[in-house]
Amino acid sequence: MAPIPVLILMGSDSDAPIMQGARDLLTELGISSEMTVASAHRSPARVVRLLEEAPRKGVKVFIVGAGAAAHLAGMIAAHTTCPVIGVPIDSSVLNGLDALLSTVQMPPGVPVATVSIGKAGATNAGVLAAQILAVGDPAIRERLEAYKKELAEKIDQAAARLDSEVY
Repeated sequence: MAPIPVLILMGSDSDAPIMQGARDLLTELGISSEMTVASAHRSPARVVRLLEEAPRKGVKVFIVGAGAAAHLAGMIAAHTTCPVIGVPIDSSVLNGLDALLSTVQMPPGVPVATVSIGKAGATNAGVLAAQILAVGDPAIRERLEAYKKELAEKIDQAAARLDSEVY
């Protein structure tokens, strides 16, 4: 079995369209990942089982999305020494602010690196996971550098198009 360095978890399958942003970015950078649903509240035994299986699968980083009370990332962080990246999901009447605060306000010793709410946050979680892995993997670092260069080139192209238009 090939190692899966990133495990993407979400509290509900309705979060999948948002969390797909993390998976897509990792795939673009050639990093294997697995994505599944597990709830800190509705399926805590499943969460524990996934945590127990993670070392055997080669998991080095967790990306965890959850909305509302958003306890999943904290539960993961409490049970691992691997980096945990939390993605607040905007699935409640508070548009993700509750999830943001629940994810970012962790007690000392149980950190969750928290990105922005929603799809942009999920994409950034993928970038951050890749940056963490790149510390020990020059090939990932090179792919990240190419990704960042491509982002800059897209801005240069947009600027050139705008500059060529008459206002």
